[in-house]
Amino acid sequence: MLWWLPGLPALGALLLLVGGRRTDRWGHLLATALAGASAVVAIVAAVAMIGRDTADRTVLAHGWRWITAGDFHVEAGLRLDQLSVCFVLLITVVGTLIHLYSIGYMAADPDRRRFFAYLNLFLAAMLVLVLADGYLGIYLGWEGVGLASYLLIGFWQHKPSAATAAKKAFIINRVGDVGFVIALMVMFATFGSVGFGPVFDGAAAAGEGTLNAICLLLLLAACAKSAQVPLQAWLLDAMEGPTPVSALIHAATMVTAGVYLITRSAPLYDLAPGAQTAVIVVGAVTLLFGAVIGCAKDDIKKALAASTMSQIGYMVLAAGLGPAGYAFAIAHLIAHGFFKAGLFLGAGSVMHAMDDETDMRRYGGLARVMPITFVTFGLGYLALIGIPPLSGFFTKDSIIEAALAAGGVRGPLLFVVAVTGAGLTAFYMTRVMVMTFFGQRRWEVPGRPAPQPREAPPTMTWPMIVLAVGSVGAGGALIIGGGLQHWLAPVVGQAEHRQAPLPAAAVTVLVLVSVLIGAGLAWRRYQLTPVAPEAPAQVSALTRAARRDLYGDAVNEGLFAAPGQLLTRALVTVEDDGMARIPAEVGAGVDRISRLSRGLQNGFVRSYAASILVGTLAIGVIVWVVSAL
Repeated sequence: MLWWLPGLPALGALLLLVGGRRTDRWGHLLATALAGASAVVAIVAAVAMIGRDTADRTVLAHGWRWITAGDFHVEAGLRLDQLSVCFVLLITVVGTLIHLYSIGYMAADPDRRRFFAYLNLFLAAMLVLVLADGYLGIYLGWEGVGLASYLLIGFWQHKPSAATAAKKAFIINRVGDVGFVIALMVMFATFGSVGFGPVFDGAAAAGEGTLNAICLLLLLAACAKSAQVPLQAWLLDAMEGPTPVSALIHAATMVTAGVYLITRSAPLYDLAPGAQTAVIVVGAVTLLFGAVIGCAKDDIKKALAASTMSQIGYMVLAAGLGPAGYAFAIAHLIAHGFFKAGLFLGAGSVMHAMDDETDMRRYGGLARVMPITFVTFGLGYLALIGIPPLSGFFTKDSIIEAALAAGGVRGPLLFVVAVTGAGLTAFYMTRVMVMTFFGQRRWEVPGRPAPQPREAPPTMTWPMIVLAVGSVGAGGALIIGGGLQHWLAPVVGQAEHRQAPLPAAAVTVLVLVSVLIGAGLAWRRYQLTPVAPEAPAQVSALTRAARRDLYGDAVNEGLFAAPGQLLTRALVTVEDDGMARIPAEVGAGVDRISRLSRGLQNGFVRSYAASILVGTLAIGVIVWVVSAL
């Protein structure tokens, strides 16, 4: 039944795209039903897996001979094991809730059927990615996710900003894809295969330099998909798509793909210490990078997008810690899937009520007007900043404890970075919460029609309620008792116990103090002081940099786009002034030779006799000189 997991949403995408306008009236219902059916199959498969012995839990679904090229053979097959089932459940369950929410959110859109077709395509591609039994299968799903994200981010392509954002995401992800392709080539050259079995079995015999090269190339691919530094610039602009797209990309699908790729490649990274260090650095830098950006965003969706960048940074940091962190990375990924999806759907509910306004400076006082959205969004907020006993408290604290126990100078340094990130997270998320739901109502602006905010319809609120329940309980269920660590051990290895320099209780206290300081500063700044309806023009240099995404676009422009444009102009100049002039110069040269030849062929016998005499004398002189030498 594994083929039904990606097959059902793929069938929905096919029927809606081929059926066209004839499916407009019921296409959204079909897409949601097929996504739900895939979730049911996932739950059944997970329950069956739990009922089997550990050694028998991996299920392989063989397909057909996909590629044959000389000695290179690739079988199309699916693998469901302890790692992939975690992603399958997250993708299908949260994806179905987002489909259900979209029925109400996109009700007035004339292209709703096409939107649901793209949602189904996204689910199918992501399921292929996490179920593939080999790296080439992952790459197939990888590219499918890239295509679906391009279609969904640019869904409202009549808006230039949406079309530009879709192209930006597509191009930056192609940079990462180059790393993935080269990694596949190196795997084939080293192991003669790109399947998990041959690659992992042969890793111990491969050189450390080769493994570091493969893992660094896979990290490049992961940075693009998961919006990690230095390929993070596309994520904030990806908010141009409909809000359910943001929830799907940020919570259950695209940005989790990089974390999955690193974790799935654990047998390689565990033998490549240089690449593992690079993973840790990328995660640590990105979690601060995203948190600083989130502190300065007035657009509610972009503030949440910066939060995603930061939280994925925590996951990547944990994955870089090896067996000590893999399970915590996946636990935080699952918990994040619930509370971040809920936060984005809550943001969409607010936008739906506020006539698509995204500027939080135009909100305020919505708690009484939208009580369900307020409560569900608030639970997601508390889970994200790590207030006990909600899910983020267990998962993020586990990552911070594992980072501290890394040993040497690295452990305390990572601890400081992670705790600082927790404080910044509390600051910017409290800022979002206060500016949206508390304080004075700022939507009544003189000279412009005031919106009439009201609670969203049940098709939108029920998914938010279910996600809020997951935000409360998912983390504890995964972490308490080491349940997820034992579950994933057959795939990612058993972690050796490392004694942290501080007791777990002390770590918890320090993290909570950082969180409370960040939340308190935000409350004082945005609740006790009136929020201006317009962003202040005079700000600090750091705030100005954060508003411009810490100059991520400027760096890409200076390092990559500008040199590329210069090279293009140089090639055009060579083409226009060089290559294009060659035929003309050749013609002119032939013409000059012709004129000279006509001058020599004058028709006088005495001229020809003189030429013969001169030539004979010249030959004689040459022969005499050569013989003398």
